[in-house]
Amino acid sequence: MAILTTLCYIEKENEYLMLHRTKKQNDLNHAKWIGVGGKFEKDESPEECLLREVKEETGYTLTSWRYRGIVTFISGRAESEYMHLFTADGFTGEQIECNEGELKWVLKSDVPKLNVWPGDRIFLKLLLERDDFFSLKLIYDAEDNLIEAMLDGKKYDV
Repeated sequence: MAILTTLCYIEKENEYLMLHRTKKQNDLNHAKWIGVGGKFEKDESPEECLLREVKEETGYTLTSWRYRGIVTFISGRAESEYMHLFTADGFTGEQIECNEGELKWVLKSDVPKLNVWPGDRIFLKLLLERDDFFSLKLIYDAEDNLIEAMLDGKKYDV
């Protein structure tokens, strides 16, 4: 069975709030830069998980967000994951220290240059170029190489 998660890219001006995953042991995302989010708790909807995880990791309460897509993440070394992908452009509160890594505001144009998953570069581009909901399947081998991608059910050149 696959894991259900949320992943959110919080926007401010022309930046995303990024999380540099450096603090957790045995972290599949160790040393990677990702958005914020996490695993569903029992009976949560994607939106409930999103709001709880963003609050826990950043201290922010989201006031405006959009459900942008579903990312099917297949790993050669971990459990499969269905990531519910969101962007958010409204929030209140004060940023806190995250127990999973360092939070940093990064220019959207600079995010793909960071140590991100190869497939993240695909959906980050889609977030900027598309307004509609999309489905992206990413298949990685045991060494974390992206070996195949499917966008809306069709092969996507990696």
